[in-house]
Amino acid sequence: MAESAVRRPPRSRRREKPTSTWLIHVVLIIASVVMVVPFVWQILTVFKTTTEVSKVPPTVLPAEFSLHSFETFFSTVPFWSMFAVSTGALVLRVAGQVAVAALAGYAFARIPFRGSGALFGLFVAMLMVPSQLFLIGQYGLIRDLGLLDTLPALAIPGLFSAFGTFLMRQAFLNMPKDYEEAARLDGANPFQVFWHVMLPMARPMLAALTVLTGLYSWNDLLWPLIVSPSGENRPLPVGLAGLQGQFGTDYPTLMAGALVCSIPLVIVFLLLQRQFFAGIANSGLKG
Repeated sequence: MAESAVRRPPRSRRREKPTSTWLIHVVLIIASVVMVVPFVWQILTVFKTTTEVSKVPPTVLPAEFSLHSFETFFSTVPFWSMFAVSTGALVLRVAGQVAVAALAGYAFARIPFRGSGALFGLFVAMLMVPSQLFLIGQYGLIRDLGLLDTLPALAIPGLFSAFGTFLMRQAFLNMPKDYEEAARLDGANPFQVFWHVMLPMARPMLAALTVLTGLYSWNDLLWPLIVSPSGENRPLPVGLAGLQGQFGTDYPTLMAGALVCSIPLVIVFLLLQRQFFAGIANSGLKG
């Protein structure tokens, strides 16, 4: 009798795991609803009329589903020309920033040189400075180069990123040195080690940097307004901002434009989501 009483498992362990699991699921469901509701409301607003949007209390479902807001958006905004500008600026900015950040991050992580710690400290300090403080100097540089109202003007300031350099440095620091040493024993020079060995191993972080840079470039509004004073080569965010009037806004048309403009980013994120989450998890930024 005494032995059976000793071997009996405690009752507290039976209920501890199911309770914590249910609590986690409840929290995740609530967070998912909070995140999804604004997008559902945006989609429903697209099919409403201006009168239905301004009703108090607001109506959830439209009385009649109509595509008039999409027709108004495409007739008001030069979508395809702005889409081409946004795409071109995104490609130039992402390609340039990924290349520069990868090279700089590898240098800080793997190539020792005098003053590297102080220089990297300056890079990190730039993250605490608002980007608006650099606008005057960046505008003067673009003007002196004669690039106002051009596509490269939208991408050049975004080629250099302290945040991207920090991410890539974290990626290269977390990699084992055995592969690098083996490549050097085989006669590879530093650039060959970087290109053929280290860079392929940093694909998750490259995907994360691509998504973050593309998101920032696609939604940039202030800089295109500054470097395109004549109105040429302006991206989609400028067209969306033009839909907001001084005395009133056609919210169904604005929501339709926002929905159309967000589709390319959603597609890019779906294609790179695995690498994106893997890169963020390995960067040291996870909570």
